[in-house]
Order: sequence, then structure tokens, then C-alpha cells
Amino acid sequence: MRAARLMRVVLLLQSRRTMTAAELAAELEVSERTVQRDIASLSEAGVPVYADRGRSGGYRLVGGYRTRLTGLGRDEAEALFLSGVPMALHALGLADAASAARLKVSAALVPDLADASDSAAQRFHLDAPGWWQQADPPPLLPVVAEAVWDDAVLRVVYREKERTLAPYGLILKAGVWYLAARVGSSVRVYRVDRFTSATATGERFEREDSFDLPVFWEERAREFARSILRETVTVRLTEAGARALRRVTDRTAAEESLAAAGAPDGAGRVTVVLPVESQDVAFEQLLALGPEAEVLAPADLRRRFAEATRRSAALYA
Repeated sequence: MRAARLMRVVLLLQSRRTMTAAELAAELEVSERTVQRDIASLSEAGVPVYADRGRSGGYRLVGGYRTRLTGLGRDEAEALFLSGVPMALHALGLADAASAARLKVSAALVPDLADASDSAAQRFHLDAPGWWQQADPPPLLPVVAEAVWDDAVLRVVYREKERTLAPYGLILKAGVWYLAARVGSSVRVYRVDRFTSATATGERFEREDSFDLPVFWEERAREFARSILRETVTVRLTEAGARALRRVTDRTAAEESLAAAGAPDGAGRVTVVLPVESQDVAFEQLLALGPEAEVLAPADLRRRFAEATRRSAALYA
């Protein structure tokens, strides 16, 4: 642990040239006293660390010293490819590996490019979860992730049933973790937060070279979106309602229903037949359009909107 921290001190000084004890302590999550002891240990080991005194002082490496300890380990290299998704790194337990990997890459860059990672991080950031959603990872995610890395067979309990899975890959979608896993001859998708137990069996599986996780997920997500749109509603939309329809319901379903609609009526309104998950879901979604949408069918749903409209009117009378 301490050896890894000492290496990080050297890499930090190599990539940032000068750092104060307070800056190093904050970066390493230790006390300034620990930083001072680490600097002393590096000096005793022959690393030319120099302390500049004064208000603008700090620690720096002397004489263009550059460490050769910049080779990436496997876990660091893998974590580096996830470094744009901080939530995923923390959830998978790879935050420390990613930090070490970024330091090694920064240390290997020429001085003029040493700030490239900081420059990019201050300009682009990915926030995966949706608004008003908790980003707490599932408690069994580290176990599942380790099995994915190691091609290890998992025995899980999912929706009260025990299953044996070959875990191919993890997907983070809108703050929710999914596992693509082979069961028998097919690959299926499981929500990780619905696992009540997960243990590695000690066996390993052979991953199919032809399996492409991004392609698989794109196809499965499209199929899933189609499969849950089991009902239809008929809606008359104003121009504003037609523009907003994509934002409140399934975008593809909205676009296809608008494309199939007939010509606008004399008031500029179009009538669409919209695929929806259920009448309850359609009520919540279309209610957001307010007076820009009029539900024509089914009759039960139209009555619900009429009642909601009367209640709203009574509140504002």
C-alpha cells in the first residue's frame, strides 16, 4: 500500500512539476505529515525530490528526473477505458486503478501535453443516472463485475430462482446496471439489482469471439422497447403537442406514429395512433402535454382525461 502511494507521489510530481504538501495530501487522501514522511523516504531512496520554501513553494523533481515506473498493469489499462464514467469506476471498485492509470499516462506525456487529462476533464463530463434517481450501485455488483472480468461462471438467485450464468458483460443504462449472460445456448439480460445472491462457482467459461456487447445491447434494447408497447391510443395533437410528443413517450414510436398520420385538420391538429406500454403509462405521459393533446380513444382513457381536466379546472376556477 505504501509502495503504491510513493509511486503515486513520484508520478504526480513528474506530471505536475510542483505540488505543495497540502495538494499532495488532498490527492492521496492522507495527512500532510504522511506526505512529509513519504518525501523523506523517496529522498533516502535516491529520488531527487527538492522542497522549495516560501509562499509559492512546494515539492518538485530535480534535473528533469523521470521515473520508468509507467507501465500499465492489466487492471489499470482496463480501468482507463472506463475513466469517462466516474460512477461506473466507483461502483466496480476500479477508482484507484483508474487514478493510477491516468497518472502513468500523464507521466509518460511530454511536458507540453501533461495537462491534457485535466483539460479534457474540465470540458467534458458524463453523468450517467437520470434526474432525480439514486446512483447507489447494487450491493452484488462488485462480485458480478469480478466474474465478468475473469470469465467465471456465476451461480445467482434472480427473482427467487437459482440460475447458473456465464456473465459476458455489464451495461449501465440510465443509472441501472444490467448483466448480459449466457444461459444454455442463448444470451439474456438481467437487472443486477434484482440478484439476491451471486457467487462464483470456481469454473470458467469460454467466451464466444463473435459476441459483440454494444451490438447485442443495441439490438436487445430496441426489441425490449418494442415488446412493451402492447396497446395503442388515438390522440389529436396541436402543432406544439406534435413537437413535444417525442419528449414524453417512446421517441421511435412517436416519430413513426407522426409519420403515419394524415394531413392536419383546419386548426392545424393531427390525429395519431400511438403505441404505448399501457393506459396507465399513457395517462402519465400524455398528461404532460396538457391542452396540446386530446385523447380520442380508448373511451376509458378519454374519460380519465376528462375527469382530470375537470378537477384541474376546479382548482383554478
